[in-house]
Amino acid sequence: MNQWLTAPILIPLLGGILQVFMGYAPISLRRTLAIATTVLLLVSTIVLVVMASDDSYRLYAFGNWQPPFGIVLVLDRLAALMLVLTAILALFCHIFAIGGADEGNRQFHGLFLFQLMGLNIAFLTGDLFNLFVAFEVLLIASYGLLMHGGGRARTVPGLHYVVLNLAGSAVFLISVGMIYSVTGTLNMADLALEIPKVSGENLNIVKAGGMMLLVVFALKAALIPLCFWLPKAYAKATAPVAALFAVMTKVGIYAILRVYLLIFGDDAGALANLGMDWLFPLALITLAMGVIGALGADNLKTLVAWQVIISVGTLMAPIALGSVAGISAALFYLLSTTWTVGGLFLVAELVAHQRGSAKDRIVTAPRMRNRTFLSVLFLLGAVAAAGLPPLSGFFAKLLILQSVVSGPEMAWLWSVILVGSFFTVIAYSRAGSIVFWRTVEGHIEEPKALGGNVSVAAGALVALSVVIVALADPISAYTDATAVQLHNPEGYLEILKTTMVGEDS
Repeated sequence: MNQWLTAPILIPLLGGILQVFMGYAPISLRRTLAIATTVLLLVSTIVLVVMASDDSYRLYAFGNWQPPFGIVLVLDRLAALMLVLTAILALFCHIFAIGGADEGNRQFHGLFLFQLMGLNIAFLTGDLFNLFVAFEVLLIASYGLLMHGGGRARTVPGLHYVVLNLAGSAVFLISVGMIYSVTGTLNMADLALEIPKVSGENLNIVKAGGMMLLVVFALKAALIPLCFWLPKAYAKATAPVAALFAVMTKVGIYAILRVYLLIFGDDAGALANLGMDWLFPLALITLAMGVIGALGADNLKTLVAWQVIISVGTLMAPIALGSVAGISAALFYLLSTTWTVGGLFLVAELVAHQRGSAKDRIVTAPRMRNRTFLSVLFLLGAVAAAGLPPLSGFFAKLLILQSVVSGPEMAWLWSVILVGSFFTVIAYSRAGSIVFWRTVEGHIEEPKALGGNVSVAAGALVALSVVIVALADPISAYTDATAVQLHNPEGYLEILKTTMVGEDS
């Protein structure tokens, strides 16, 4: 067993508890503690990435219970990648938040850290029930974060978010119960062994449970037709919260990768590749819907929120096809799009603060302050998001296009991605030209000066699209090895034989 696996859960948990009891402490002290906690979390996730790079699976069993009994945490390449992706995003969101976005709610940092804890449990857990628990933990925290700042504008879309996710949680619980009633286990490795043995009338029960689970994950991932709640909810959230939420849809995508390659993969007998036939067309329609939404957006935050939908469709299409090359390309794109979208949410907030009453609406307004700096950030983010060279989005989409073999799927994927990218460029060009260049005569009340920390946080997240290009070779090697590991689940099943503390090896 490896105690390091508990670090990404215990660090935000302890930090969050401290924040709860320090609600009336000076805000500078709470901010210092929050940033220190997030930095510690990032360090621990980097250690886990280094550990996972040797292709081994590592296990931590709470209470020293031998799997499939008890609660287990499992570390592999995919889990480590998701942990470090989230930690880096969270650090810059947190740095941005201490620029003033955290004011007005004494529990902002506590909620922020509890959400990170829920995300990390989801990435590390080795059984379905604890995946459900992780979803609830992160969702409870996200409800509070979404309402942060108050007002009707946030309450209504927040209510939609809450109701939809509560319905999703109910379906999740029912589907888990159906699968458990037949297999008698919820440990993912044990399920991978039990599912191929299911036959007769039990097959339909597990099949129904598996399909309901796919619907829940599609809701979390914001796959069409379960995506319409997202643009308003994200666009109305405060900037650091919306930026952090860029990784929330990736939790659903992670769950699909984990469950439908390990439990319902090629070796699942009659339930092999359950539901995968539906994912590819739904992914392409999601991408197209995201582009249409981006073209019709009337403010920058809504434009970026629709970019999240575009990213979901672009990610799910190669994952649905299921090849090693496709999954590797999707993971490369996952890094690029999550950080880029997070950065664009922060840039949109900075623009809104510099344009007076026009805020981030895509309308002409008097010339804003810091126009050059903000326009460069927006340009870099837009280029990366749309997939233009020379930034990371271009190389990620190129890898996705190269990953598909000749055939009808190739024709559909190439057509939708290339046409979608073209219209995405138009959407960003329209928004950028109106907001930054079509100025009118007038006067803007003295805007609040750009703080160093908010500028650094937004700039750093956008600049990560350049860093990904500079480190493209090692990142590609890591995603290639991750995709190979996902396609060979035998190693994951070996965790059932892990020797517990006190047992003879």
